[in-house]
Amino acid sequence: MATAGSDRLYRADEGRTEQGPLVTGCGRRIDVRCLSLGHPDRPLSRIALDVGEDQGGEPGVWAALTPDEARGLAHLLLQRIGATDRPTEAGPHDGTA
Repeated sequence: MATAGSDRLYRADEGRTEQGPLVTGCGRRIDVRCLSLGHPDRPLSRIALDVGEDQGGEPGVWAALTPDEARGLAHLLLQRIGATDRPTEAGPHDGTA
């Protein structure tokens, strides 16, 4: 999709992943895609993270991340996953002993 402004071009990459968006347990759709901003000869590339509305219709949010910011977010998510997956003294999170 491309729309032209007065002096700049904004283009969202149509090449989404074949998996489509992630749908969370609360019904929010999280879509990740590539964006190219600026003139075609010198585009600024970004990774767009689009968190859609929830089941109750509350609006979602989006962020356009640089590749380094996206890597940082991925690193933080993986750290939190590791911390969440580790059993605590009370036992694993799935309720089993």
